[in-house]
Amino acid sequence: MRRRLGGVGLGLLLATGVAAVSAHTGGSTGYAALVVSRGAVRYSLTLPTATLPTDLAEALRLAQAGSPRDREALLDVIRNHVVLRANGTRCEPGPGEVLPAGPDAATFGMRVDFACGNTVRDLVVQDNVFDVLGVDHHTLLKLEAASGTQEAALTPDRREARFVLDTGAGVASATGSFFLMGIEHILSGYDHLLFLFGLLLPGGGLLALAKIITAFTIAHSVTLSLAVLSVVHLPDRLIEAVIALSIAFVAAENVFFKPTVTRRWILSFCFGLVHGFGFSSALRELGLPAHGLLLSLFGFNLGVEVGQALVVAACLPVLALLHRTRWESRAVFASSMAILVVGLVMFAERVFL
Repeated sequence: MRRRLGGVGLGLLLATGVAAVSAHTGGSTGYAALVVSRGAVRYSLTLPTATLPTDLAEALRLAQAGSPRDREALLDVIRNHVVLRANGTRCEPGPGEVLPAGPDAATFGMRVDFACGNTVRDLVVQDNVFDVLGVDHHTLLKLEAASGTQEAALTPDRREARFVLDTGAGVASATGSFFLMGIEHILSGYDHLLFLFGLLLPGGGLLALAKIITAFTIAHSVTLSLAVLSVVHLPDRLIEAVIALSIAFVAAENVFFKPTVTRRWILSFCFGLVHGFGFSSALRELGLPAHGLLLSLFGFNLGVEVGQALVVAACLPVLALLHRTRWESRAVFASSMAILVVGLVMFAERVFL
């Protein structure tokens, strides 16, 4: 019976781990820049080429080779799936262009001009590109106008953003959208969650666990801020590999050593610094302006913390019950072995593939 329970736990974690290998790098993010000039809006969209559906990938190849028909097919992604309403009236999409990119470029850009009639004072952006690119897609928006720059994050569940151009009314809404994005980012970032779960597995008193969680939070908040503010920048490939290695290291310590729980906050802090750089990838490429960046960063980071707190609150009662049973050592061993295997697989994938 003990072996069966251990095997079930190992199998469940391995199944979770398979998802974890691709979870952090799965999905796609589009970067949209809107430039408002009186009664016109230029909508520029940058998309990753690797996650394009087959038909759009082929259209991109032909458009880059000079096919007008395929160029228009790409531009119709914006024309047919992005709706702009200025002052309550729908803007009409017009001409556009697909920006040149190399054959091996990781991203490509395109832009479409929208005619909105009167001077834009209130703009609602509705993004339905998710219907084409899938539910794992996100869009980060940056709007530039004479009144200043504003930002927002859109997801399949939050497809609209409103911008008031002559006041600061849009700031709270933008901060709220980044808060929701932060929650989603941590809940879908299985590599970060596996690391945290591996830290919590050996148990310990509430004070020791609070130190572990607090150290991780402080550390990744520091490097998240430094990375997004462009104070420190490390290659994404290196960061992703070290994150995977941190997962394997924590699991190996659970299996082969007896970690001192009261001092494990030090390990949590050190690797938390690395995980902060991983969190920053969702914001850094948007190029947010300095005057709006702090609020967007605050909203995103707060969302990450809330999402993390929800996960910890769900795990701690289960772990507390586990540590009161006779299967504790087998369950910790089996779970840690599963996490170790997943961490090593992720590390090999991120280094060699």
